[in-house]
Amino acid sequence: MTLEIGEVAAESPSGLRVKGALKPGYERVLTDDALRFVVDIARKFDGARRDLLKAREVRQSAWDAGGLPDFLPETSEIREGDWKIAGIPSDLQKRWVELTGPTERKMVINALNSGADVFMTDFEDALSPTWSNIVEGQIALRDYWRGELTFTDAVSGKSYEVGPDPAMLLVRPRGWHLPEAHILLDGDPIAGAFVDFGLYFFHNARGIVEKGSAPYFYLPKLESHQEAKLWNDVFVFAQEAFGMPVGTIKATVLIETLPAAFEMDEILYVMRDHIVGLNVGRWDYIFSFIKVLRNKPEYTLPDRQQVVMGKAFLGAYARLLVQTCHKRGAFAMGGMAAQIPNRREPEINEKAMAAVQKDKEREVREGCDGSWVAHPDLVPVARDVFERLMKGDNQVDVIPDTTPVSQADLLQIHEGTRTEAGLRTNIRVGVQYIEAWLRGNGAVPLYNLMEDAATAEISRTQIWQWQKHGATLDDGRQVTVELVDELLTDEMAKLRETLGPDVYEGGRFADAIAIFNLMSEAPELAPFLTLHAYPLLAD
Repeated sequence: MTLEIGEVAAESPSGLRVKGALKPGYERVLTDDALRFVVDIARKFDGARRDLLKAREVRQSAWDAGGLPDFLPETSEIREGDWKIAGIPSDLQKRWVELTGPTERKMVINALNSGADVFMTDFEDALSPTWSNIVEGQIALRDYWRGELTFTDAVSGKSYEVGPDPAMLLVRPRGWHLPEAHILLDGDPIAGAFVDFGLYFFHNARGIVEKGSAPYFYLPKLESHQEAKLWNDVFVFAQEAFGMPVGTIKATVLIETLPAAFEMDEILYVMRDHIVGLNVGRWDYIFSFIKVLRNKPEYTLPDRQQVVMGKAFLGAYARLLVQTCHKRGAFAMGGMAAQIPNRREPEINEKAMAAVQKDKEREVREGCDGSWVAHPDLVPVARDVFERLMKGDNQVDVIPDTTPVSQADLLQIHEGTRTEAGLRTNIRVGVQYIEAWLRGNGAVPLYNLMEDAATAEISRTQIWQWQKHGATLDDGRQVTVELVDELLTDEMAKLRETLGPDVYEGGRFADAIAIFNLMSEAPELAPFLTLHAYPLLAD
């Protein structure tokens, strides 16, 4: 298939059709051979992917009917066995500070130059998956590995380029559930994960290896070790296709779903040739906790600001992650500090930086080998903590707390209250994030925090949960559809006044409100906000 600039590709003999319009430069990554490689991956593995997504529904039905997630009896030998992962490359031994962000060209340059040890560039929760965002992100990463990544701001004229000591680059492809509607295979959208992984690996893997490193990935949203094994199978296929030894690719898996927390040993085991660690994906984990236990009123959470690390199910899950990883020779990576600097309000900024410092100190004490931050200005704050408290590049040989973690520990809810302020926060964050996402922005600064899809998911699922079970606020009022609608109307009126009528009406707030209303008030809880909103994206 030959693609011409500005044209839309026709149906190819392979069954592939690229629907997305081409812009100058897109042909650099949407080559015949690269697309053929993506098709080969999809044809070999898409059946298994679809089966695993159906298996998610079956498990959820069992939990909705009264069951609870638990450790798997059939894999007890793996949990009890004496084994370790294959090993960790030398250039991944020190991962104290990991910065995350979307694949937008200028942001990639700034992140690589931030002083972080690792930059996790994101095709998933921090990126709105418009066609231009996906393709231009691939172009930026291709240019980086060829030493050609530069950017000139069209307004200021300022130029940006990668410095001499960039962060190590890890790439997060989309989760198994997300489609890429701009590329069809046999008339159906191809999996976004196959596109993101396939294009990046095809264009860059050999060049990365020639530079003495290897292709490194972060894997999101896994719900079982079978889903992890599918990634392992894709890795083996890709390496064999390129004549690379099995184990060249290395990945870190985000434990950001409640089901996966019960299968950490199994995930490490099935990926033992390719995995180097697990990550505490705290925000998505809260979302998953609500989603999995949605039909059980006894698991109704308090305000999201009261669901904090170090306590209840979040504390148990982080403790188990460190225990499991370090027992197997893998890294335990800490979670995201989502605070962003506020230079206009010094007192607020000082409190935010102090909160980041305290959070990272807790993670080091708990045994984490590194941690995430959402903004370059947080890199030195986190680095200072690790320089003071870490005794080496990592602490993979240390398990500070060996207290066993039980099913009950992983299901213990946080104590706290539900308040009107918490309800309003969910409304404000949820609607504003969706509105920005529909315009193509997946990393959105709101109220001194960097929000991504995970926090929007918490917002809408928590409101759904409170309404579903008739939760009571601290002032005695019951959360109802009518109360939510009243507060939503009030919050949007305030936002319109703050932004101004022209900005408000010129945005996507009508669509965002409709999506948020539908998903937070529907009889059944939809699995993913982004799946529902995807057809309404800007391109």
